[in-house]
Amino acid sequence: MEVLKVSDANMVVYIHPSKSNEVSEAILKELSSLLFKFSDVFDGVVLAYKVIDRSKDAKILPGVHPYFGVRLRARLLLFSPKPGMLLEGKVNKVEKEKILVTVLGFSSAEISEEDIREEFRYKRKHGKEVYASSYHKRHVIIVGSMIRFSVKRVACEDNLIFSGSLLPPSTGGIKWLDKHMKDGPESERFALRRARRDSSLPVWGACSHHLSTGSCLFCTPNGSGNAKHGFGSDWTKWRKLQ
Repeated sequence: MEVLKVSDANMVVYIHPSKSNEVSEAILKELSSLLFKFSDVFDGVVLAYKVIDRSKDAKILPGVHPYFGVRLRARLLLFSPKPGMLLEGKVNKVEKEKILVTVLGFSSAEISEEDIREEFRYKRKHGKEVYASSYHKRHVIIVGSMIRFSVKRVACEDNLIFSGSLLPPSTGGIKWLDKHMKDGPESERFALRRARRDSSLPVWGACSHHLSTGSCLFCTPNGSGNAKHGFGSDWTKWRKLQ
């Protein structure tokens, strides 16, 4: 995922004097309090951390309770989605008006009906609500599906809440996309076919992804992976996420 980034930060952790004999544990506790919360300072949600170095000296602050500040350097894994970026998540609800998605197990995204491309049609199938492609019968989105979508808007509070879009042709069910869009020529035929059906503009063999979105899936690396989800102070586990 391109929305994940690693950042080295110089920080000062303020510790209560009662923890003067447990400085290392107190530092880890303070850093853990940052996890899964949006930080304006780091412009993202802290997913994991690793202390690289810390000062052996501390500065005592004057006051009733003389806290002392410890300088340290930490490596942070940040989740920082921006409009236009691609995200992956698990569908937890499908309705005609919207699709609800959970990203990384803690953040929620909503894709409204107006942001779902016309290729996908809402229907009930075997008692389940689904969005199914009218072009490819095996391309369906149901509860439990892993999908790739584009970020439309981001609301930053304690937790990230954002809206997504399935309008770009590079979005949809991950299993179907990985199987049918990894080969450029075949994917291009699908895209050109959609362009002819959905647009009155002539298509002269130019990349329809450029025509519809201004960018091309085949010109930019796709950084998604399929490793199992895991986190903790070992930030390297987050390099590839499902």
